[in-house]
Order: sequence, then structure tokens, then C-alpha cells
Amino acid sequence: MMQASTAPGPRPTAEPTSAVLRQESKDPFTVALLLPDGVGFRNFVFGTFLAEATKLGHVHLFHLMAESNLPSLTLGAKNSLSWQRLIPFTEYPVAFFLRQTLMTAQRYWIGTPPNLSALNRPAYGSLRRKVVMKAARWVGQLSASPERMDWIEQAHSAVMGRSPEVAHFRRVFERIRPSVVFSSNQNPLFVIAPVLAANQLGIPTATFVFSWDNLSTKGRIAAPFDHFLVWSDHMKQELHRFYPKISRQHAHVIGTPQFDFYADRKLLWSRSEFCRRIGADPNRSLICYSGGDVEVSKADHLHVAVLMELIRSGQVHGRPQVLLRPAPSDQGTRYDSVRRRFPELIYAPPAWTPGQSPYGDFFGIVPSMADVQLLANLTFHSDLNVNFASTMTLDFAIRDKPVVNVVFEVADPPLFDTSMWEFVRGFEHYDPVVELGAARFAHTRDEFADHVNAYLKDPSLDREGRRRFVELEVGKPIGRSAECIIEVLQAIARES
Repeated sequence: MMQASTAPGPRPTAEPTSAVLRQESKDPFTVALLLPDGVGFRNFVFGTFLAEATKLGHVHLFHLMAESNLPSLTLGAKNSLSWQRLIPFTEYPVAFFLRQTLMTAQRYWIGTPPNLSALNRPAYGSLRRKVVMKAARWVGQLSASPERMDWIEQAHSAVMGRSPEVAHFRRVFERIRPSVVFSSNQNPLFVIAPVLAANQLGIPTATFVFSWDNLSTKGRIAAPFDHFLVWSDHMKQELHRFYPKISRQHAHVIGTPQFDFYADRKLLWSRSEFCRRIGADPNRSLICYSGGDVEVSKADHLHVAVLMELIRSGQVHGRPQVLLRPAPSDQGTRYDSVRRRFPELIYAPPAWTPGQSPYGDFFGIVPSMADVQLLANLTFHSDLNVNFASTMTLDFAIRDKPVVNVVFEVADPPLFDTSMWEFVRGFEHYDPVVELGAARFAHTRDEFADHVNAYLKDPSLDREGRRRFVELEVGKPIGRSAECIIEVLQAIARES
């Protein structure tokens, strides 16, 4: 059993096949919100979006979470929202071949190093699956143009549109009559069935492009959405570059709810209270080391050890404290030996609850509001952040906190086929950090110590670069994205 995907592109405006779907002006505003992962819960359930949307009408949340987690997530809007299940569907060989062909074609069309690197991964699974994947990659390479990808998309949508899962969501949407179907993430394959069902019924669909690197690194968008909500004009330009058939009128700049929590002063503790909670000394500087994904940030456990060595030896001045926060997807076991060597290292893993989803822990894991508040305080009270070219650079830049990116080799043989610096430069979404001077890059151990010392002595260094970086990446004021999203969704519903 495999799960299916298709891809975005222009499609004829479909007439509703059932008169019941005609939305009269007197009908309430109703959103079918697709939440295929925990990040969507953080962005759209914990923030202000859900509270504001339920003031206007009803929100149907389609999710993959364990049922036991849902009561704590209603946030006082029980009468204006309801929970529904997202379901996977079986992907048969023809559909699988078309999707793999489309994904391969998109990766060649984009042509960025992360996408081209993904094409070198070996085929996996049964012999039949491997044969289909290799054939799809060959055809996909020959199909790397917007016109040919459009043909493949239409064929894939036609094949998958006849699935029983799409029929299931057609029945659901006929019953709940959503004004718009909106996905919190453009990539997961779980959204394909409801999006195809909405397309068939003439219900407008929209998706939020949930991360700044997704368009240039993650292959093709999973489903044929009508509208795309992006962070900034910079991301809008990127969308049109990689998907030239998407109308500019169908891309909407709304900022991102990911950072709206940083505008809520009620979430902040005093420095003494924050340090009490994490076990730190409020009178000493605090460095936050943000770990990344295990597959990309392979050397985090080694780099944090170097930082601790530099502090112990006195090469980093002032005996600053270090708090290590792994990525939510990281179990953290790779840091065990570092924590034993340096018991003074503060360890604060994200408070995300493992789920009980039948589709795997990745889709069932749920963040907590406690973790949202901890991160808001961590970015506010830390004096400096260290990471390996992660999104946390943007989190801390929003707080006007300096960031050091570690790009020097710490393993023999090296962990990457190229140098760490060249590896980072392969991710074009990170180019503005370099070009605007929003962070400093440590190419050696000594340079690492120098950058940390300079920033701890004068945190205003590179302030203008951080400001310009945030202005480029986030196109609306922090804290305003929820209302911008609702305004766009209402406009989409009215136009339909």
C-alpha cells in the first residue's frame, strides 16, 4: 500500500456537480482545515487563527492525531468546530508511476542541489516498486518542463480522482458544505484525496506554504490547489519561478503564523523565572544551541561538544551557559555522550507528545502549548543562538538576537560529500542569510570562538542585516498573519 500525490497546476474552473454546494451569500463562512501534521496544529490551532475563524462560522478540522489528544485542543470553541479524520488511500502502480514521474520531472525542472541530490537516492522496496521508480525517473527526466508536467498532472489527477477515498471526501463535503478547503501544509500526501474531491465539486482550495525552504528543496507540491498562501513577496516570486503556470492572482502574501507567538507578550516570563524553569543562572550569559534534523544537521552533537570545550578552556570568555534544544523530530540519543562529558550542558528537548496515529509517529506527534511558550521565552531571553543553517536563524533574528552558523569540519572522514560550507551554499533559500549578513559563519574552531565572543560583547553587531533578513522573509507584521489568512480565505470563498 502506498499513499498518493499529485501536483499543482492550472485546471479548468469546475462547475459544482451538486446544487447543494452552491454557497449563497447568506450561508455562513465554513472552513475545512486540513491538518496533516503537528506543525499545522501549532500554527493554526494554538495560535489565534482558530479562535478568529470560529467567530465567523464553523471550522471542520481534518487530522491524523490520536483521539485522546483532541479535547485539550478545542480552546473554548467547541460549538464552532468539529473534528474529522484524514484518511490515506491505496496508490496502485499506474498512479504511483505517474506521481514518481511528476516528482522527478519537478526536481529536474527546479534543478537546485537538494533536489538533484534526492534523485541520486537508490530505489527501495519490492523489485516491482524499484522497477517502477527507475522507469519513472527516466521518463521524468525527459518530462522536465511545465507543459509536460501539466499533462502528467492531469493524467495523475484523472486516475486518482476515481479512488474510493476521493468519493468519501465528496460525500463529506456535500454534507458540511465548506466555503473553502484549506491545508496547513502543501506537501503531505494525505491531503490529495480531499483536494481532488473539492476540485471535482467546484469548492475552492488553498494551501499554506509552511516553510521558507519548501519550494526549493521538497520537490513538487502534493496536490492541485487553486490558491497559495505564502510568507512574503520573496516567496511569491519563488513560487512563480518554480510553478510558472500558477496565476499571480492566486498567490497571496500573508506572513506566517509560525512566528505570531513572538508578538504575544503574555507568554513571556521574567528572566529569573525563565532561568529557574530551565535550571540556569540569570546572571550569566545564555547561548542556545538549536539542533537540526538528523539527516541534514549530521554534526550537531560534535559541534555542541566543540562549543563546550571552548567555554571550558576559556577561549570563549565569561563562562556562558549553553542550552541544547534538539529538533522535535530528533530523539536526542546522539547527544548522550556529550551530556555525559559536559554535565553543565542544559538539555531542553521540545515538549512534543508522541502520537498514536496509525500512519506513523511523524504524523501523530503533537506539539504542546507549553513548548510554544518555552520557545517564545528561549528566543527572548537567550543572548546568542548557534545552529547549522536552520530556520532558528530566522526565529532569533525576529528577536534581534545574533546567530552563529557552524560550518567547519568535525569528523574524519567528513560527514558530507562536499565541505559543510558548500553544502550550506547549495540551499538557495539560505542565500539571504549570507548576502544580507544576518548571521556569522564559523569556518574553524578559532573563528567559532571569535564570533561567539564578539556577539556576547556586543549583541548589536549585524543588527541591520538581521532586520533586512526578517523584512525579506516575513511579508506581514509578526502577530498579524491569522487575520490576513482569514481575509484571504473569505475573499477566495466570495470569488467562488
